[in-house]
Amino acid sequence: MTGLGVPLWRQLQAAAFVLAAVRGGESATAALLRVDVVLRPGVQALVFQALRNLGRAEALRKLLARRPPPPQTDALLCVALALCWSDGDAPYEVFTLVDQVVEAAKRDAAMRGQASFLNACLRRFLRERPALVAATETDPVARWNHPRWWINRLAHDHPEHWQAILAANNDRAPMTLRVNLGVTTPERVFSDLAAAGIDAHPVGAQGLVLSKPRPVQEIPGFAQGLWSVQDAAAQLAAPLLLEGLAHQRGSAGSLLRILDACAAPGGKTVHLLESGATEVTALDVDPERCTRIHDNLRRLGLQARVIAADAAQPEAWWDGVPFDGILLDAPCTASGIVRRHPDVRWLRRESDVAQLAALQGRLLDALWPLLRPGGRLLYCTCSVFRAEGEARIQTFVAHNNETVLRPAPGHLLPQSGANTEGLPDNLKGDHDGFFYALLEKRQGASNLHRPAAAPP
Repeated sequence: MTGLGVPLWRQLQAAAFVLAAVRGGESATAALLRVDVVLRPGVQALVFQALRNLGRAEALRKLLARRPPPPQTDALLCVALALCWSDGDAPYEVFTLVDQVVEAAKRDAAMRGQASFLNACLRRFLRERPALVAATETDPVARWNHPRWWINRLAHDHPEHWQAILAANNDRAPMTLRVNLGVTTPERVFSDLAAAGIDAHPVGAQGLVLSKPRPVQEIPGFAQGLWSVQDAAAQLAAPLLLEGLAHQRGSAGSLLRILDACAAPGGKTVHLLESGATEVTALDVDPERCTRIHDNLRRLGLQARVIAADAAQPEAWWDGVPFDGILLDAPCTASGIVRRHPDVRWLRRESDVAQLAALQGRLLDALWPLLRPGGRLLYCTCSVFRAEGEARIQTFVAHNNETVLRPAPGHLLPQSGANTEGLPDNLKGDHDGFFYALLEKRQGASNLHRPAAAPP
């Protein structure tokens, strides 16, 4: 039994279901929504740990079974191996895990006939664990728990830091708050947290990292709009875009007219409004995700124009009035937020990188003409792959002589305080991987430029 009174075997069954769904191409987030709400927190913890150790688990399974068992049985076996391959990381005593995995198979009609097979594999594993684990050490997929193509690309893109990136990806992400400076201060929120027995430490100009994640409803100040949940690296977006525009009057009188493209769920939209943007259009292609933008605006008492439309087709939604600033948080591989979404590494394919880089180029081409001369476009992705960051921007600038590249952090690597390469002085802490480039349109520039080709 778990601490919640839910049998562990039930959670292991559900964790295997989620892993099988991920192997079938479904995100863990979507699969978890189909898990009983009572089981969901425990199942998420188990399956996230399994995903962080899946490379090791699959390598061990190959040593234990010549041929893979049926998909659901294989998923349950790999969950078990991922959870108990190391005593130090096991969430439960390993013999308990093995016993409950066998129980999970016995209580499932589709796996009942595989219970003896699972028991034999796992008992052998416990007997021979040191030798079996040692035999997988030479396999980079088992060592780093990432697909081989992912490891190779990181080694090429970041030859001095690829191992640190992979190690950081296998850590658990923290919960970081962004304090709403329009209504309070980090010091006051920190004091409120301390009074509630919640430990936190500052990061960046307005962030607080909690020592332990918890539901937002349990944290003082959420309903009052005193803070929002946002990673420290993502908190840089609004200040980077608005800092250079703060001294300018917007193109529509005194308004500072900003477009937040690909805006859902709205964290950067509300940050722009909290930071002084006076007229914000929040755009997202998914109408359902637009409801989350409305939810964030409502909780914080803010207003923005929210449009469900494709940013790459401005003729369908743009009113013809140029923007002073554009924030393009472009769709990407999400290779910088693997700590938060450990399924991403197993869902992505190598071909996705070039396809997404091409999409990013189309979005840049479509949105650049919407920017007034002297205006600024902040391009960002939650990716550490250079094809979606540095290479993408170099290609765009090379094909557009009306662009001035302003100082920006570039590639931020995921880190937990030790690796600070490329970070501004006010951000020396735990954050995700990100890329930022700030583009300014020259004064007197037209709205025409040659389309940029996708980077190699």
